[in-house]
Amino acid sequence: MYRRSLIRTAAAGLLLPLLPAAARAQSLSSPSFPSKQLRVLVGFAPGGGGDIVARVLAQELTKSAGLSVLVDNKPGAGGNIATREMLRAPPDGHTVLLATLGMLTVNPYAMKDAGYDPRTDIAPICLAVDFSNVLVVHPSVPARTLAAYLDLARRPEGMDYGTAGVGSAGHLAGELLKARSGARLNHVPFRGGAPAMNDLLAWHIPSLIASAPTATGFMREGRIRALAVTGAKRSPFDPEIPTIAELGFPGYAATNWYAAVVSSKVPPDVIATLNTLLTRALNAPEVRAAYAQQGMETLGGTTAAAAAHIARETEIWKKLIADADIRLD
Repeated sequence: MYRRSLIRTAAAGLLLPLLPAAARAQSLSSPSFPSKQLRVLVGFAPGGGGDIVARVLAQELTKSAGLSVLVDNKPGAGGNIATREMLRAPPDGHTVLLATLGMLTVNPYAMKDAGYDPRTDIAPICLAVDFSNVLVVHPSVPARTLAAYLDLARRPEGMDYGTAGVGSAGHLAGELLKARSGARLNHVPFRGGAPAMNDLLAWHIPSLIASAPTATGFMREGRIRALAVTGAKRSPFDPEIPTIAELGFPGYAATNWYAAVVSSKVPPDVIATLNTLLTRALNAPEVRAAYAQQGMETLGGTTAAAAAHIARETEIWKKLIADADIRLD
């Protein structure tokens, strides 16, 4: 449904008349934007949560705004490869990064030299979605509750759990659970949520902290078993799954989120146009419904709201990175 595709539309000179009235008004202050294909960079492999978010959004931008959109996966280094790719692109607004909390609040503080500073090099457009991760196990694992899972993890050999990569939202959630529970949780990083899920399904790893979009379908098919969600409240996609907080760890909360960002060198009027285009697409009923089916809450909003959210999350995870000695080098 969300296969990799390049959607071609009208020539660049015809793009402006196809835009909705509000976006067309925004574009008048920057007549050269948009003048070519919009490239949306995703820092993880196809099939994962970020890939799904990007492709749903790209389809809506094509349908409602007449834009030509390419979703371009650049996996590796916890999304850092995609971030650097965005910063190397011409700062004209035609290259947008769908950034995870890892790219913005982990990599710069877990690497000796991430190659960028999100406070000065990156400008937010808007928040996209927020969702809990879910702790899932292969059906062969005997644990049917979080307590039983942690009991297994307190054995000398501990319990392996996979994630989309070092510094990913799943990794942070696992480290937070490890710190709170004292269990031996052994992190097994992958190059994206889809490869990690494939190894769980093949019984190469016993457990996984996965994004809701990656796990939902397999949970409903009974191919994996969910034990708990990582958010502060139960997820609407499956309210029967308890939170880690209510299972003996009050105050525990670790959600995943994506934000659309560009280089800070992109002109403010272009960022404003992008905000108009993206927030309108995010608010489309079809988009909100598609994300809800994947357990996601659609956000959107202003650039200022996105900046404030990123700043708050940075303070939380910087401390955990230091305490857990998370290193990406």
